[in-house]
Amino acid sequence: MHNEHQIIKAVLEAKKDTQKADDLIRTYIPFIRFEASKFLSRPCSEQDDEYSIAMIAFHEAILGYAKERGAFLSYAAMVIRSRLIDYRRKESRHQGHVSLYAQSEEDDRPLVDTIAQTSDRMEESINLEATQHEIQELSSVMETFGVSFSDAAENSPKQERTLEACRAAIHYAIENPRLLDQLLSSKKLPMAQLVSGSGADRKTLERHRKYILVMLLVQTNGYEIIRGHLRHVLKKKGGTPV
Repeated sequence: MHNEHQIIKAVLEAKKDTQKADDLIRTYIPFIRFEASKFLSRPCSEQDDEYSIAMIAFHEAILGYAKERGAFLSYAAMVIRSRLIDYRRKESRHQGHVSLYAQSEEDDRPLVDTIAQTSDRMEESINLEATQHEIQELSSVMETFGVSFSDAAENSPKQERTLEACRAAIHYAIENPRLLDQLLSSKKLPMAQLVSGSGADRKTLERHRKYILVMLLVQTNGYEIIRGHLRHVLKKKGGTPV
């Protein structure tokens, strides 16, 4: 969990400092080369155009990153792949210079008028892939704890008083990150600490153990997109964000 937080901190600093951005790119050259190699299905060398494109895409990911996009490296990998796909498509149909004012193949509009729309669609696609990746990653982690999304839904508190007790326990864990680390390392809910720290009734928390467990797992490992969605849903329902 701490490693992901350190990466996010470094990225946010690099967004404002060119030198720090350059340093971050150099640090992650093995990652960049790996993503380019994965795309090429062969080792990527510095002489390959894809290597340069991947580096530029990594810098683009730094500038475009926000916590709501989830884990940075997952986001960067998708940006790199997207730019490499763009490059391959352009190369495959490149038979000379194409005018930006020529009509596109799909409709009568000039290509220059479709660029922004294409960029928006690409952004939506990246965000969707990032969300799917987070859900898949969280599902895998939840499996190791023996819980699922359906368990959380079935075990969620129905009464406001019970919900508030669970929220108190969850907030206590969020404010004390060592409990989240303990949860990940021991694979056990630190129930005694949650009870003493939040003042919630132990029997109430025990009845909703699976719900609390899932809510705490969401607070680990940089699941920013999922957390953002939960905050949005809770606000619409008039509840206090988790």
